[in-house]
Amino acid sequence: MPAPLPDPLPPPPVHAPLPTPVRWLLLVFAGLSLALGIVGIFVPGLPTTVFVLMAGWAAARSSPRLYAWLWRHPLFGSILRNWTDGGRVSRRAKWSATAMMGVCGAVLAISSAPRWVAIGASACMAGVLVWLWRRPE
Repeated sequence: MPAPLPDPLPPPPVHAPLPTPVRWLLLVFAGLSLALGIVGIFVPGLPTTVFVLMAGWAAARSSPRLYAWLWRHPLFGSILRNWTDGGRVSRRAKWSATAMMGVCGAVLAISSAPRWVAIGASACMAGVLVWLWRRPE
């Protein structure tokens, strides 16, 4: 019988346990963040990556089982593993964020939103894009 193949993914990081009330609060936060991340897949302008990272952070401190599931998930796992490996963001995620922020900026420009809102939001998005594109891949 052949030997089992080694797991191609590195194991998720382990964190020290916290008091029970804190763990429950973080578990609720992880669930809400994950839910918003899933909604962000379908709703333009709602970021998926940020919410998945927040869910991973909270799950790592509250539920090792949920964190292991996120770590090995085909869609969310790569986001967490890249971030854990030096804060990397994939080029695909960068281009997706750039396109979505461009669409949001265009909608703000042609909508009836006050000019200061459109300019302020566009400036914030530009700042985020500068930060994002400076992240390693």
